[in-house]
Amino acid sequence: MKLGNIPLIGHSINYALANSTIIDKIIVSTDDIKIKEVALSYGVEVVDRPTKFSGDKSPTLEAVKHVLDTEKTLWKNVILLQPTNPLRPEILLSKAYDKFISGDFKSLFTVSKTCRKFGIIEKESFKPYNYKFGERSQDIEKLYFENGLLYITKTSLIQQNILIDEHAFPFEISHSFANVDIDTKEDFEYAEYLYGKYNGS
Repeated sequence: MKLGNIPLIGHSINYALANSTIIDKIIVSTDDIKIKEVALSYGVEVVDRPTKFSGDKSPTLEAVKHVLDTEKTLWKNVILLQPTNPLRPEILLSKAYDKFISGDFKSLFTVSKTCRKFGIIEKESFKPYNYKFGERSQDIEKLYFENGLLYITKTSLIQQNILIDEHAFPFEISHSFANVDIDTKEDFEYAEYLYGKYNGS
């Protein structure tokens, strides 16, 4: 699908191209011929993903590891930019990468804070998780969610079948783009709204 006349995957590719001082090589992993054609039109390399790593339940880690095994190049770090998260602040990667390097972390991922009142439903009864009934939203415990905007991981960690380790740095971002993770038609429509808002259309 196209977001602002640009294929979804094109947004992530363009973001990587704009950060060429950090990213040495851009590789797209896919089993889809149309996605492959789009990626090649941007002049980036494509690794054909095997069917066993392409199902709805296939972990992203398996696809990343397959790329590394196929390329047989020992890059120091891997930066993962998912096409379902097409909108990212321009300076996000440079700031996150500086933190990753200066802190000598093995992995980093982006998170955002939420003030929503969460709970679970058991036996047709709602049980609050991070608050008590009647408690004000501004007084409740703040929780964070993994927003999927970007991941940075040392290659050595991925070779151990780990994308995010227990000491991964949670890089906080407060931006409406963090709420875009396209899985449904409604998600895409929200992305269209934000894209139009920030691109003056």
